[in-house]
Order: sequence, then C-alpha cells, then structure tokens
Amino acid sequence: MNVVMLLFPHLTQLDLTGPYEVFGRFPELSLHLTWKTLESVDDARGLRLTPTTTFADCPQADILFVPGGPGQLQLMQDEETLNFLRQQSSGAQLITSVCTGSLVLAAAGLLTGYRATCHWMSLDQLALFGAYPVSERVVRDRNRITGAGVTSGIDFALSLAEGLFDTNRARQVQLAMEYDPSASFFIGGSPQTAEPGLVAQARASAAKFQERRHAAARAAAQALQALK
Repeated sequence: MNVVMLLFPHLTQLDLTGPYEVFGRFPELSLHLTWKTLESVDDARGLRLTPTTTFADCPQADILFVPGGPGQLQLMQDEETLNFLRQQSSGAQLITSVCTGSLVLAAAGLLTGYRATCHWMSLDQLALFGAYPVSERVVRDRNRITGAGVTSGIDFALSLAEGLFDTNRARQVQLAMEYDPSASFFIGGSPQTAEPGLVAQARASAAKFQERRHAAARAAAQALQALK
C-alpha cells in the first residue's frame, strides 16, 4: 500500500515523523514523502527534510496523509497543493492528517460533513469548512482519520495500523518503540489535564500567531465557498 505523506516548508516535523516511524515498521506499507520539487525543505525549527517524490511523479495514494505546522497557513490557499490533495483523495482508501494538517484537508474541501480533530488551539476552525470539530486524540469518520496535536500522531498511526492489520501487530510496534504515554513523568499535556493557569499562559503566548491562523482559515473557507 502506498502511503503518500505531504512534506512542506515550516511543517512541525513530529506531525510527520511520528507517523512515519510507526508506518515504516510495517513492510506492507510503502512510504512516499511528496512536495512540489525534490529540494529539501526546513521544518518550523530548522530541521531539513528531503522529499522522495514530486507531485507530478507521486504514485496514487492508498493512504493520503497531511501533517500540520506553521507552514499550513500558506498551504490553505495554495491551489497547486490543494488540487494535488483533491486528485489523490479521489483514489485513496484513507484520507488522514495530524494536528493542523486537518485544516489543509478542510481547505481542499475534503472534510466537509465529516467529524475531525485538530490541535486544541485551532480545533474550532474546522467548523468554518463545514466539518464537525471533535475534541479527541484520534477521530475516525468513515474513511477520514484525523489526529489531534503533534504527539497524537503516534496514537493516530498505531490506531490506523491496528485497523489495517491487527491489534497484536500494532501493539508489537508500540512496544518496540517503547511508547508508553501513561508512564510520562509530566501530567498535563492537554488542556483537559493541565492546570488552568498553564492553559491560559499557552493561549497567551500563542495569541498573535493564532490570530494569523484564524485569519488564514477564514480566508481559505471563503475561497472554498467560492468554488462551489
């Protein structure tokens, strides 16, 4: 099965590399990192990643995957990227994302009428595109599977693998990766479990960027409506 994973400038690399690590442990899956060109791109923190294929040469996806990150703002009205996702989605068995990658899928019109999740700070923006925001770590609605923020990409990928193969194989991969979030030293990695003061601080520190993200989402939603 071909797993086509969108790679783009200023993504959050763990949105991509968490699922990549899981998927790469299943020999039945062939992974393709795709972008407009084969030139390396920098993630939001400066880590350089290299595509393995271009949009033009990319095989048809069985599983289409979109990560998130700050670069998502530009993608939401990037017609070349949105058209690529639309074309790939028509033949894909599963259409998936992690974090704000769901906003890119939504901007392409691929989540309208579907339940989906996103990073908790941007979850409400899905409604602008006619999607139904759900505050859960992994959300599946028919052939759409979306993961919440960043680290949930591992949960998303293990859940997807369990559905494709079986629970035992997915758990073997989880154990091999020593992925045991219940053993985490710090408790409070979600707005539901963190102290209210920490949630307020997080919102305040991200407020200016979130204003830009909201503006980008509104503009993309208007552009999507204009296509209908």
